Amino acid sequence: MRTEWKKILLIAAVFLAAYYIPFGHTRVQGAILEAFGMLQEYAQRHVLFCLVPAFFIAGGISVFVSQASVIRYFGAQANKVLSYGVASVSGSILAVCSCTVLPLFAGIYRRGAGIGPATAFL
Repeated sequence: MRTEWKKILLIAAVFLAAYYIPFGHTRVQGAILEAFGMLQEYAQRHVLFCLVPAFFIAGGISVFVSQASVIRYFGAQANKVLSYGVASVSGSILAVCSCTVLPLFAGIYRRGAGIGPATAFL
């Protein structure tokens, strides 16, 4: 099926779902309020306390850790035992959850770390 028809069918399905959802029903209203409450809790707790510090740490790695030291410890010519050991220990210390360690992973990978040690860090 062509992509234009898929888009039209998706728009029609969303319209029909919005048309027939009983927004006046208390259970639907409660579900919508609960969804926004969960979004607010996520924004307050996870984004401010996990993602923002992870971006600052990733920026600190990019600014203060030289590319030569990243390549020396995590590059292709590095000792594999030392490289994977340092990556896994430092990743476990800095990691709070998977979405906060991704900016850190990207920071060391862009600095020249190999995919293996960067994945071990992840």
